[in-house]
Amino acid sequence: MKTITGIAVAPGIEIAQAFVLEQFRQRVPHHLVVPEERPGELQRFEEALAAAQADLAADHERAETDLGPEAAKIFEFHLGLLQDPTLLTPIRAKISEDGTNADFAVASSFSRIIDQFNAMGSQVFRDKARDVLDLERRVLDHLMGRSEERLSRLNKPVVVIAHELTPTQAASMAIEHVVGLATDAGGRTDHTSIVAAALGVPVVVGCHAITEHVNDGDQIILDGQAGQIIIQPDEQALEKFQVAKERLERFRTETAQEAEAEAITRDGTRITLLGNIEFPREINQLLEYGGEGVGLYRTEFLYLTSTEDPTEDELYEQYSSALKMLDGRPLTIRTLDLGADKHTQQQALEPERNPFLGLRSIRHSLRHLPMFRRQLRAILRASVEGPLRIMFPLITTMTEFKQARMVLNDVADDLREEGVAVRPDIPVGMMIEVPSAALMASTFAREVDFFSIGTNDLIQYTVAVDRSNERVANLYSAANPAVIRLVKNVIRAAKRRGVDTSLCGEIAGDMTYTMLLIGLGLRSLSLVPAQIPRVKQVIRRVTLDECEKLARRVGAFESQRRILRVLREETKRVLPEADGGWNAD
Repeated sequence: MKTITGIAVAPGIEIAQAFVLEQFRQRVPHHLVVPEERPGELQRFEEALAAAQADLAADHERAETDLGPEAAKIFEFHLGLLQDPTLLTPIRAKISEDGTNADFAVASSFSRIIDQFNAMGSQVFRDKARDVLDLERRVLDHLMGRSEERLSRLNKPVVVIAHELTPTQAASMAIEHVVGLATDAGGRTDHTSIVAAALGVPVVVGCHAITEHVNDGDQIILDGQAGQIIIQPDEQALEKFQVAKERLERFRTETAQEAEAEAITRDGTRITLLGNIEFPREINQLLEYGGEGVGLYRTEFLYLTSTEDPTEDELYEQYSSALKMLDGRPLTIRTLDLGADKHTQQQALEPERNPFLGLRSIRHSLRHLPMFRRQLRAILRASVEGPLRIMFPLITTMTEFKQARMVLNDVADDLREEGVAVRPDIPVGMMIEVPSAALMASTFAREVDFFSIGTNDLIQYTVAVDRSNERVANLYSAANPAVIRLVKNVIRAAKRRGVDTSLCGEIAGDMTYTMLLIGLGLRSLSLVPAQIPRVKQVIRRVTLDECEKLARRVGAFESQRRILRVLREETKRVLPEADGGWNAD
C-alpha cells in the first residue's frame, strides 16, 4: 500500500481500478523515400492530416454535447494549430524535397517545436508543448496504423491515471465509466481541472510521479477532498474509505432533498445562497439545488479556450442567456479576471516572471481598454433582460475602482447615444481579494454599491502561499487568524456604510466555515451550486446566537489549527451525519 498526495481539485471518494494512460513519445522509424515515391508519401501525410482534423472536429462535437459549448472551444484552438502553415510547410518540404518518410517528418518537426517550448522553462510554454504533443500523436496514430482509442472503449468504472490529460483525451473518454482522475502534472486552473469540473468526478492533480507507481488494473482509492491517492490499499484502508464513501453518498442524497427549503436559521435569520458559475448552462443545476441567483459569474472561459477574443455579440449572447434563464433572479457578473497563468501569459511574447503579482484582473482590463469596453458594452446591452450587478476583480486602490467605473459610465453613455437601451442604476461593486482592499474597506464603502469577499485570493495574498503548490499547501488556510480578522474588518466597514456584502470564495461552500461566516455578520454566500443543499442544512440547524458566540470564541485564538479544530467540532455537533463530507480521517 502506498499513499501519494497531490492538489485536490474536485471532491469525492472513489474506489476503482486504475486505467493508466501511456504518455511516452513513441519511437518512429526513419528511412529515405526515392523521388518517384515521394508524391505518394506526401499524399499519405495529407490523408493522415485530414483524418486527424476530422477526429478533432468529431471530438469538438462530442465535447459540445457532453461538456457544453464553452469547453468545446478548446478543440477550435487545436484545429487552428493543425492548420497552421508554419507547422505544416516544413513537414511537406521534408517529404517532397528531402525524401524523408512521412512518419519521421511529422515526428521530427513536431518534436522540434515541443522541445523549444519545453526549453523555455515556463509553465505557459509547457502547456503549449502539451497541445502540440497531442496533435503529433493524432497524426502519427493515422500514419502508423494505431487507431485504437483505449479511452473510448472503457466498459467498467476506472480511475484514470496520467502524466497529464490533454483536452483531446478528456473528450474521448467514455465519461460514464470514468469515476476519477489523477495526474502527475497540473494545477487548479489548467485544462484538466476545467474538464474535470464539467465531468463532476473527484480529481487530484500535481501528484508528481504517480504514473511511476501505478499499473493498469491496480486498485485505487481516490480522495478528492484530501487530495490523496492510495495504491493497492490494504483491507483496513478499504473498509475505512468504503464507509466514508457510503456516508458521503448518503449525506449528498439527504441534503439534495432539502434543496427547496429556505435557508433560515432556527431563530429566523435569513441567509441568501447564490451560485458561482462559469457557463450559463450551470444555471439549471443552480436552480435545482435551491440557489437564489448568481453571486459570481466568471467570464474568462470564452477567452481561455480560443486563439481569438470573443466578439461583443458572442459575449452579449452569453450574458443575456444567463439573465433569461434566471427569470428575474439576480446575476452578478465579474468583469474579466485575465492574467497570471491564464490567457495573458499564454498570449504574451515574454511571460511575466511573477504573474500573480503582475498585470492581471482589473489592471489588465484597464491596460487593454478596447477589450474591456467590448465586454462592458455586452454586459450593458444584456442588462435589460433582468436584475444585473457588475463587479470589478482584484481592486487594490481607489484609483483603480474610479477608473473602471469611469470607463463603465463612458460606455453606457455611448450606448444610449446610439439608441441602445441600458438598465438604469445598475449596482457596481468590487471584489475584496487583497489585504490592502480589506484594510481600506471603510474608504471603498463610500464609493461602491456592494462588496464580494473573494477568499481564494485573499488567503493566498495574506499568507503568501501559492495554493496550487503542494509543498506549501498546508499553510493555505481560511482558518488563519489574519484572514479571519480581514474578513471581519470588511463586514464591519460595510455594515457601517450600509453596503451589501457577500462572500464568494471556496469557504462559502465548506460547511466547516458556515457558522463562523454567519457569526461574523455575513447574510449572503455565493458557492458552487452542488454545495448549496449541505450548507443550507447547517444554516437550518443553528441559531444566530450560536454562530455569534462561535465567532467571538475563535476570534480570540492565535492558532489556525485550534480554530479549525473548534470549527469542525461545532459543525459535527450540529450536523453529525455530515462527518463523511470532509474526509475519511
